[in-house]
Amino acid sequence: MLKTRIIGVLVVRKDIVVQSIGFHSYLPVGIPWIAIEYLDRWGIDEIVVLDIDATPENRSPRFDYIAQYSQYCHVPLSIGGGIRTVEDVTKAVHAGADKVVINTAAVENPRLITEAAQRFGIQCIVVSIDAKRKQNGTYEVFIRSGKQATGLSPAALAQRAEEYGAGEIFINSIDRDGSKKGYDMELVNAVVKAVKIPVVICGGVGKPSDLLEGMKDN
Repeated sequence: MLKTRIIGVLVVRKDIVVQSIGFHSYLPVGIPWIAIEYLDRWGIDEIVVLDIDATPENRSPRFDYIAQYSQYCHVPLSIGGGIRTVEDVTKAVHAGADKVVINTAAVENPRLITEAAQRFGIQCIVVSIDAKRKQNGTYEVFIRSGKQATGLSPAALAQRAEEYGAGEIFINSIDRDGSKKGYDMELVNAVVKAVKIPVVICGGVGKPSDLLEGMKDN
């Protein structure tokens, strides 16, 4: 695996790719498979597709959509949103996903990480952490599309996810989401220092130098 990768993250809401801003505003962008095709042609290293409606709607991923996405994707494809059981992981992989992204279930049912990793390998299991800075300057993890506070620190959750068998951590700053102000490097560094597995960072990129800052020390 490449140490440094440029990963395209597509947030899907109501079957449309959207630009998320702070996890509360969503600007429509376009059709998912077209966005995947463009990213693939532009030379992206990996693509992540996150269905942010799945968990609030208490449903599994749309596996038929994953199969369609995979037809246009020639780089590793990660699928997140609604992954709650090993059966969900199995169906996602069989539909064409190379990896699955687990968010809410990583907090509510961490054994899923272990069970899925044992079946498909740790390289297949990504634990996603959405974090927000509190007034006292510390960070807290939120689940259910950023709507429910957990009381957990991102670093502690990342460590626990690694212990349960996750192969990667995907850390996203709710505060920086869609802001184009650059990564929250304090948050990123806290998570990177807490684990030995790769960390994918997300939230805030607005210009190429933001990407370089994220790569510089991690």
